[in-house]
Amino acid sequence: MRTVFKVIAWAVGVIAGLIILVFIGSFFIDRPVRYYTEKEMNKHLKDYTVHVGSAHFQPIGFSLTLKDVEVIQQARPKPSVAFIPTYSMSIHWRAIFLGRLVGDLEIDGARLHINLPQLENESKRKFSVKREGWQQAVEAIYPLKINHLGVHDADLVYIDKDPSRPLHISHLDITATNIRNIESPQAAYPSPIHAEGIVFRTGKALIDGHADFLKEPFAGVNAKFKLDNVPLERFKPVLERRNVSINGGTISTYGKVEYAPGIEIIHIPVLTLSGVKVDYIHTQEQAPKEKAAKMNVVEAEKKTANKPNMTLRLDKLSIVDSEVGMINEAKNPPYRVYISNLQMTITNLSNHFSQGPAGIILKGKFMGSGDASVKADFRPEKTGPDLDLKLAVENTDLTKMDDLFKAYGHFDIKSGLFSLFIELHIKNGQITGYIKPIFKNMNVYDKRKEAEKSLFHKLYVMLIGRIAKFLENPNRKAVATETPIKGSLEKPKTSTWQIIINLIENAFIHAILPGFERQVSGGSG
Repeated sequence: MRTVFKVIAWAVGVIAGLIILVFIGSFFIDRPVRYYTEKEMNKHLKDYTVHVGSAHFQPIGFSLTLKDVEVIQQARPKPSVAFIPTYSMSIHWRAIFLGRLVGDLEIDGARLHINLPQLENESKRKFSVKREGWQQAVEAIYPLKINHLGVHDADLVYIDKDPSRPLHISHLDITATNIRNIESPQAAYPSPIHAEGIVFRTGKALIDGHADFLKEPFAGVNAKFKLDNVPLERFKPVLERRNVSINGGTISTYGKVEYAPGIEIIHIPVLTLSGVKVDYIHTQEQAPKEKAAKMNVVEAEKKTANKPNMTLRLDKLSIVDSEVGMINEAKNPPYRVYISNLQMTITNLSNHFSQGPAGIILKGKFMGSGDASVKADFRPEKTGPDLDLKLAVENTDLTKMDDLFKAYGHFDIKSGLFSLFIELHIKNGQITGYIKPIFKNMNVYDKRKEAEKSLFHKLYVMLIGRIAKFLENPNRKAVATETPIKGSLEKPKTSTWQIIINLIENAFIHAILPGFERQVSGGSG
């Protein structure tokens, strides 16, 4: 009996000794393993280089741990694109009981850092990211296919022009399991995924759903998402390049996205913008780009409209306690037109007209003074735009519009009130309606020196004052002119939004400021 115990003890001792030897020996191969992993990863990459600080291979458990992994863009090496303190791969033991030999990948404390020069350099490359070889680079250093991915406490940072205002997602955790479709091979999206993180310090982001990482030519995902209290001002550097200025405000939303080969579905039940101040800035230099941008928007709308395999749906967009304006720097002096105290709701937006009519209800203060309201209904388009729109602005203090009048008429406003009523109906390629501005108790003057005033301009200012007095209703003391709108659309297939923008741009100024542009073009000085 003692002999048996001695044999068992000897065997256990030998095994333990071998384990210890293997464990110690594994440290002697760490340096060759580090060189090998670096070489194999870089062999599959273009324009990027990977540096590995250290590597440790553990034969028992068949695990590989890389430390201080740095990814560098060769054209812009500073700062590094990514830094991963710990990158670990091992056998996915649970899958062994299902008869499959696959691996786990755990990434701890990763920092992804991209700036504008790096992004611009990436956009100039002649081949796509899909051809970069990142997946092949990972597979080259570990022979087992990855079935479980865990990313813990990661940071994603994008710096545009202003380093003090980065786009930053922190404390990001991502989990994806059953990547190799082992446990439920019949499922359309067999791999559970979960991700959550902090957006710009105060906002929260969440993704929960399933994916199919084996779909060709790219992976598919079907997941719910949620954004809560994400500050909008951090997008300021990005939007400034598109002549949009944004201050303050937050965005909150939730919804569902399904994106896979042959299908694109985004459904957002509610999206809320709160407390934001946003201005579009028009400049003379940007005019050609603005025209091209309008055409791009129109083309994009045409491409997505009624596309069979694409559904974009927003049930309710709410803009609350906000301010929206337009600054025209192409005029002298520059002027700003805006609506403050904005409360706006847009319902049932979709790229499929079969979803029924969309609606807009807006209330606010025009130029911070007059009550403004808009109500519009956009019906399913069959032969072209089909809508009803009513806009009312009542009793705006004219002095708030002083720069607007000076820009087009070269005179100043002393006092008065302004109201505006617009009604439009478009159906079957026909448009009807009117634009009616009302000026009440309007007083104007030209504060330029007498030597700077031309005779024509003096007569012009005097004429405006006389006409106002002549047309005033004794009871209402108001000047009202109405511009009717009636006829067929020149291009019935024109975008609904393009038609509205053109009407506002063309008819609004001409109706409110009759003759101003003619006077300016007449060289009145």
